[in-house]
Amino acid sequence: MTEDVETYVGDPPRTRWHRAWAVAGVTLAALVAAAAFRSSTGVLLEPIEREFGWSRATTSGAVSLNLVLYGISAPFAAAAMERWGVRRTVTTALVVVGVASGLTTVMTAPWQLWVLWGVFIGVGTGAMALVFGAIVANRWFHTQRGLVTGVFSAASATGQLIFLPVIARTATDAGWRAAALIVSALALLTGVLVVAFLRDRPSDVGVLPYGLPPGAVVNAPQAPTASPAVVAVRVLRFASRTWVFWALALTFWICGWSTNGIIQTHFIPAAHDHGMPSTTAAGLLALVGVFDIAGTIASGWLTDRVDPRWLLAGYYFGRALSLVALDAVLAPGIVPGMWVFIVFYGLDWVATVPPTVALCRTHFGLERSGVVFGWVFASHMIGAGVGASVAGLVRTDQGDYHWAWLIAAAMCFAAVALSLSIPRHPRIDQ
Repeated sequence: MTEDVETYVGDPPRTRWHRAWAVAGVTLAALVAAAAFRSSTGVLLEPIEREFGWSRATTSGAVSLNLVLYGISAPFAAAAMERWGVRRTVTTALVVVGVASGLTTVMTAPWQLWVLWGVFIGVGTGAMALVFGAIVANRWFHTQRGLVTGVFSAASATGQLIFLPVIARTATDAGWRAAALIVSALALLTGVLVVAFLRDRPSDVGVLPYGLPPGAVVNAPQAPTASPAVVAVRVLRFASRTWVFWALALTFWICGWSTNGIIQTHFIPAAHDHGMPSTTAAGLLALVGVFDIAGTIASGWLTDRVDPRWLLAGYYFGRALSLVALDAVLAPGIVPGMWVFIVFYGLDWVATVPPTVALCRTHFGLERSGVVFGWVFASHMIGAGVGASVAGLVRTDQGDYHWAWLIAAAMCFAAVALSLSIPRHPRIDQ
């Protein structure tokens, strides 16, 4: 990544309102739109299987491909945002998601599910992964970065909370195609908002990042001339020489396995196996999103004040305990223990993101951190894809998800040790 910079001196603000908050609002809307599809897969699996006679292995495979490409796309999307701009990259991604989701309503063969769900929507939503929020927070905010990153991280839960019950009810009353069209319309509408309000950098509209005093001088790196693929691989080659990168990648791989991989994809089918109606299970998963919003924003606030390594260790330890207990609380109805799981797991769901972003920024620098976090996030979604497939295979072979929960719990305990192995301060030569 080029080190050339251009100097910008900010103008005095005319009002107390800062443009960074409008940009943050549009960014949040785009992240919520991407989350709307991600939260719908667990609801749409069974209706699609019933209509076409496809097996759980077939549909889970498409979801796994989606999750893997969603993650692998992130570092290249981060490099594309540096090369071609955030607004252009995100707008293109929203159009891809909207068109592909609409086309699922006319599919007739499994390969089409894999291409639309797996490839196009996987890549499209990958361009709006959490790396998008991390780049916006780093560019537009000098202070409150942890808090803003926490808000962006909560977008997936917000989309889950708002749209999962709607999608579940629509799929039940009007069919899964109508639910897919909701996702399509939302993505295209959000694309219009991005074009209208999102800007790449504060200097594009004559302001400084939020928190800098008027007249401060900012050195903004110029856009790299190399292709996004070259930049992404170059940063990976640099980061992969450090233990910090591998520790963050491994912990996030486990994070993806234990959240998107088994809970977001398989919680509703697992609850249905125990006699719980799918709409009730979808409502519980939406409640996870309620507590996730609070937990992730609180995690962002804590990240500005507490050693991120200890936060990660605590989050993974709590998640392991909740997964061990899950089998005991699944039942045809909602038992008291299920409420404990929903609250506890919800508070912990995406709380790992703000401290992970902070560690990337601390150890790899402001400009490299976006692409580095993209690679770390790629490992998250690869773990999610592997976790979704393994859980599907366990369900097919054993008839239940018992060992799927225990395997994920064991890995979360390992993530505690990995988190604490990260040095507190970066090496001088990094």
